Amino acid sequence: MPNQIKACVVSEKKVTLLAKLPRLYSMEFIDLQTQRERIQPQLEKRIQAVLEMGQFILGPEVAELERKLEAFTGAKHAITVANGTDALQLALMALRIGPGDEVITTPFSFVATTEAIVLLGATPVFVDIDPKTYNLDPAKISAAVTSKTKAILPVSLYGLSCDIEALEAVALKHKVAIIEDAAQSFGASQKKRRSCSWATLSCSSFFPSKPLGCYGDGGACFTNDSELANLLKQIRAHGQDRRYHHPILGVNSRLDTLQAAVLLAKMEIFEDEIERRQGVAKNYHEGLKDVAGTPTIPPDNISVFAQYTIQVKNRDAFLEHMKRRGIPTAVHYPTPLHLQPAFSRFGKGVGSMLISEAASERVVSLPMHPYMKREDQMRVIAAVQEFAMLNKDRD
Repeated sequence: MPNQIKACVVSEKKVTLLAKLPRLYSMEFIDLQTQRERIQPQLEKRIQAVLEMGQFILGPEVAELERKLEAFTGAKHAITVANGTDALQLALMALRIGPGDEVITTPFSFVATTEAIVLLGATPVFVDIDPKTYNLDPAKISAAVTSKTKAILPVSLYGLSCDIEALEAVALKHKVAIIEDAAQSFGASQKKRRSCSWATLSCSSFFPSKPLGCYGDGGACFTNDSELANLLKQIRAHGQDRRYHHPILGVNSRLDTLQAAVLLAKMEIFEDEIERRQGVAKNYHEGLKDVAGTPTIPPDNISVFAQYTIQVKNRDAFLEHMKRRGIPTAVHYPTPLHLQPAFSRFGKGVGSMLISEAASERVVSLPMHPYMKREDQMRVIAAVQEFAMLNKDRD
C-alpha cells in the first residue's frame, strides 16, 4: 500500500509564499525516472531474458503480456499491436469499415481518433461532448445515425471511461458497433467494468506517458468476440493465417518483445500506481475546487487520471503564470478536430460543437503521476490559487 497523502488545502495567506518558493529542483509533468528506479531489477531481468532468447518479434513475452492484459481488463482477448493509432486502424479494418461508411465520433480528442477513420476512406461524423466529462454525449448520437453508420467511436478521455451503459443502449438501438478509444483510460473502471472490457472492440496505447506505458510505441486491441480476435491477429501480420498464406490484406503492426518485457515489469506495480493517482487527484480537487473547473468523476467511476485537466479563464495568462512559477502544464487539446484543416471536407458535424469549442479554449492539464511529491502538489495548488486571487477582480 502506498503512503497516504492527506488532502492539502492551502490557506489564502500562505498562497503567495508557497507559490514563490525557490525552485530547488525542476518539477516533472510525468515522472518516468522515479518509476524506472522502482522497477529496475524487474526491468533488467525481463529485458535480459529477451536478449538471451533472441525472439524480438512476437516472442513469448508478448503472449504472456496478452494473457495478463486479458486478466486485468476482463476482456476475453487482447491482441497487442505496434501503437495505439494502429490499434484504432486495425479495429476499423476488422469491422470492414471503409469508403462509403460513416463512423460517429468526438471532435475533442487527439488527431489519431479521426485520422484512423479517414485513412481507411470512411467518413467521420462529429457529435459534441458532455460538458462535465469531456466524453462523447450519448444523448446526441441518434441524431447523427444514418443508413451509412457502421460504428460509434467514443474516446475515454483524460483517463475517465465513457458512458458505457448509455452507449451500449444507443448502439443496440441502431445495430452498430462500438470501438472504444481507450488510449488514455487503461485501468479505469465504471460500475466495476473496466475500460477495454465491454465494447465490440477497444483500443489502447502504451505510449510512454500513458498510465501504462512502455519505452517506445505500443498498443493493443481488446474484444470479447473470438472471430474478431483471430481476424485482428491476421491483420497485424500482413493478413496471413499461416506462414506465406494471405487470405486478406493486412499491415505490419506487431509489438516488439522488448516493449512487452517493459510492460510486464510495469504491470506488477500498476494497481498500486492507480491508487497513488487517486491520492494526487484528491488533493488537487480539494485545493482547486473553488478556484478552477476541476474534473467531474461520476459516481461508480474510477479514473486513472492520464491527465488532471482543469478549466481556467484567460488561459494564455495562466500558462505564463505557471511557467514563471516553474510548473509545467499542457493543453489537451487546443483545436477541436472538426476545425482541423485535414478534416475540413467532412463538415462540422451534426448539431452544435460549442461545448468542444469552449473546452478547447479553457482546458489546461497539470502535472500528474503516481510519484508526485506532496510539496510539488502544494506548489501546484498554491500557484493556481494565486492566479485566481490575482485575477478575481477581472472576472
